[in-house]
This record gives sequence, C-alpha cells and structure tokens, in this order.
Amino acid sequence: MRKSISTLLLLTISTLIGCGKQETSPGIEQPSPPNNSQLATRNSQPEKIRVATFNTALNRPEALTLATELETGTCVPAHQIAEIIQRVRPDILLLNEVDYDDEHRAATALHDKYLAKDHGAAKAINYPYRFLAPVNTGIASNMDLNKDGKTDGPEDAFGYGKFPGQYGMIVFSKFPIESDSIRTFQNFLWKDMPDAKLPQVDGQNYYAAEEMEKIRLSSKSHWDVPIGISDKGAVKTVHFLVSHPTPPVFDGPEDRNGTRNHDEIRFFADYVDSERSGYIYDDKGEQGGIAPNSHFVIAGDLNADPVDGSSTDSPMQLLLESPLVNSTIIPSSKGAVEASTAGEANKKHISDPASDTGNFGKRVGNLRIDYVLPSSSLNTIESGVYWPASNEPEHDLVDASDHRLVWIDIAK
Repeated sequence: MRKSISTLLLLTISTLIGCGKQETSPGIEQPSPPNNSQLATRNSQPEKIRVATFNTALNRPEALTLATELETGTCVPAHQIAEIIQRVRPDILLLNEVDYDDEHRAATALHDKYLAKDHGAAKAINYPYRFLAPVNTGIASNMDLNKDGKTDGPEDAFGYGKFPGQYGMIVFSKFPIESDSIRTFQNFLWKDMPDAKLPQVDGQNYYAAEEMEKIRLSSKSHWDVPIGISDKGAVKTVHFLVSHPTPPVFDGPEDRNGTRNHDEIRFFADYVDSERSGYIYDDKGEQGGIAPNSHFVIAGDLNADPVDGSSTDSPMQLLLESPLVNSTIIPSSKGAVEASTAGEANKKHISDPASDTGNFGKRVGNLRIDYVLPSSSLNTIESGVYWPASNEPEHDLVDASDHRLVWIDIAK
C-alpha cells in the first residue's frame, strides 16, 4: 500500500468559519417558484445542462451554529458562495460541508437568504428541488477507533465530526428529483466490500473483528439521487452519485483514513459497473448498483488527486480509467495556473496545475480533488473550474472556501 507523492496534510475538513448540527430523516424540499429576477439565466443554450460540485467550507464547531448564522442573512462567506453559484448558474448542484440539521434550517436559509437574493450583477437563482439527509459525521460509534483510550472523541464517530451532521451535503436541482428512487448508503459496512483495503499494522488488522462488524464505509454518506431531465416531452433520468470521502491523512502507520478514502472512492466505481456491484446494499436493504447503460454523474470533494497529494494506491484511477466514465474533458482555470507558481509544495507536483480545484496552503499546495465525472453515455460539451485570475474582478470571491466550484455542461 502506498501514499501518493506528497505526504503532507490534505486539509479538506475546512474550518474557514466552521459549521454544525443534528440528524434525522432525509428530505426533499420545494422552495417557492422563481420571481422575475430569477428568470435571468446564464448565456447558454437550452440544450445544455450544467452540473456542479462545490465544497463550501460552511461548517461550524457546534450544532445549529451554522443554521442560526445563516438565518441572520448576514453571513459574508455564504454571500460569497452564493455569488459564485449565481455566476456559474448550475442546473444541478452538490454542496459539500454544509452542516446538516434535522429541520433543514441551514439548507432553507442558504437558499432563501443567499441564493435567492441578487448580488449586484449576479442575479438570484432558484432551485425548486433539493435533497439532504443524515451523514455519519459525529454519530457516536461508542468504540475507541483512534486507539487513544477514549470512545467519545470526534475520531471515534462513524465519520469524523464533533456533532451529528457536521460537514453535511445538499443536492439542489432545477429539475425534478425522482424521490421514490433515491438510494442512500450511510449504513453500508466497510467489511462488506470484497477485498476492502482494511487498515493494518505489521500485518495485523488495526480494527478488532467486533469493531469491523459496526464500522461504516462512508465517512459522510454515498447518495444516488436520480434526476429527471425533460427534453422535448421525454424524461431522461440521470443518477447524481454524490459523496465526500474522508481526507487520506490525519492518521498513523495503519493508514486508516487513506485506506478508507480509497474504498469510499472505489464504492461508486463498483456501483456503476453491473459486474462488480452485486455486493452493494442500500439503507433500505436493496441490493446491487445502477442498471447497465444508465446515465450518471459522479460528483463531490473526493479528497484525492490523480497523481499528487497523499492518496493511498491511486484511487482516482478507478474512476478516471473506467470505460463507463468520460474523463477526457478535464475542468480547468486560469486562476489555478497562476496560483500554482507560489509555494514549495506546488513545485513538487506532477499533474497539470490548470486542473487543480483548491488551494490547501503552503505545506500541501494546490490539488485536483473535486470532481464532476459524467458517464460515457452522456455528451459532455464544456467544463470549468471557477477560479478567476488575480486581475479579474471576482477573484476575491474564492476566499470563501479553500475549494473551487467545478462544473460540466452536458447535452440534454
């Protein structure tokens, strides 16, 4: 087992003005219809559908802190995040690191008080459909998973977190979500993945057998959110496959986070392949992956660069080299190229800096760890990373998060 080239910290558990919450049942919500200002859409042809992912870093250290803050309507990073989204104007959007609360207060406030409000020339944007559900972060395992003699720390939760729902996810969509067909995999056990890369020390399993009977694969969750895209009276279902694997660092020689990150990424590589997905079961007990020839888009902060960074055994190649995934169109930006000239870490990187999706400080540098990967069955037209160069007027907006919004356009 090997870590990729850099062994430095890959900090995606961002604390840029943190966030928080609880958990309970999943939910699909329908905000109010758009007003006239929201009808001003981006300059793109109607046959294009824009799909995006964005780690917003809207996490807080205590439950409900984010919801309370967003409800004031004055959260500066949230306004910056909203303006970025309004400028890119995705039709389908995954947000990582928005703390989940069981009443969906944070999600509602983020939509109604930020996304649905103009930001100068960036016009309000309305998402009639959304999906959010509990995640594993902060849910107590009652086990000593980091071997520090205690069972109540954030590293002892099923996913790293100080409270249930920290670092949650939201899917926003302009197209109807097929709610009866949503599948979540929050409770899938790591041990149930064939040939899983379970952590070891000196050839011995790091976790005891009784611990592996309880440890979940997803550090947050894996969701299959089918979205019905209308085209000339017909509906084409696209499975929006979203997740946020743990960073492959913050561990020891057992490599428990690196191996977990690998297998969290592998999960969707198996899920879309009917020959390899038979072992999978969802939270309702339904077996298998998606049907052959299904349309899908895999999205999220996957915390793994194809070449650089600290990943274990190059997990991104499982997706990027899959014949079922179209990885030939790589999102890029001028801002990423410009930012790559700073810092010693960037000088050691091998991959094309234009494709980087975030700036993780001097010790780590810039990496490509956020992805929107369409199935080979979809016609991908364009792609990009929202990372303006320093001489562009929106450059300061990206300070809201250490990640950048990544998008692709697919044909209807």
